[in-house]
Amino acid sequence: MMTRARSMAAMAWFAAIGLLTWTAPLAAQYGPGAGGRAPYAYQPSPRNEAGRFDYYALVLSWSPTYCASQRDRSDPQCSPRDGRQYAFVLHGLWPQHDRGWPENCRTRERPFVPRETIDRMLDIMPSPKLVIHEYRKHGTCSGLEPNAYYDLSRRLFSKVKIPQRFVRPNADFFVSPDELRQEFLAANPSLKPDSVAVACGRPGGRLREVRICFSREGEPRSCGHNEEPRRLCSQGRMHVPPVRGGEGRSPLPGPRDRRI
Repeated sequence: MMTRARSMAAMAWFAAIGLLTWTAPLAAQYGPGAGGRAPYAYQPSPRNEAGRFDYYALVLSWSPTYCASQRDRSDPQCSPRDGRQYAFVLHGLWPQHDRGWPENCRTRERPFVPRETIDRMLDIMPSPKLVIHEYRKHGTCSGLEPNAYYDLSRRLFSKVKIPQRFVRPNADFFVSPDELRQEFLAANPSLKPDSVAVACGRPGGRLREVRICFSREGEPRSCGHNEEPRRLCSQGRMHVPPVRGGEGRSPLPGPRDRRI
């Protein structure tokens, strides 16, 4: 009888330990996740679910670098009929996970961008194709309709002041990624030191883009792993080509700029 009692006590003890080890992960799974998310239990959260992300990256592309790699003369950004000179342009507003990012998220309806929405964005985005592409690939993951997504994009873009020497340079110059980041911070005191990231491209280490990170509510915040500085630009100095139509001519071949 004593042996049986001890056996039953041991079984009860192991059962209690098993219950604790089982319920602890469940509690963690049901707890609030980063950015106010509530992760699913029993399975990892999907990467490409509309409205499920941690922060936004506002992406400002350096237009002269993009155009240096383009052979399509019909691109309005690179051959503007109105003579406009593009410097930093709004590439897009990208929902980001702290590691990785969602893209091409499913929506209830076809991700159609109305013509009037496209037209009103062309003062800060260089082409209709880019406006359509950015909503389909990134905007769908914000959980917002096209008009609301581009209203937010414009609002965040309007918060950022471009440092003076990057407004419309007419000659080449060189700058380090940290110098450029510091110039953005000086021009925008509300930004956090780790909310600005700089990307460059090869060959020649040309300036490609600046990313500025915002919370889901539109406030400056720290960037995630996606904007880790060494991942985006390992160059000590970047070549900054002038705006097209400027006096300077680029002595370096342009990189193959991958628009994402």
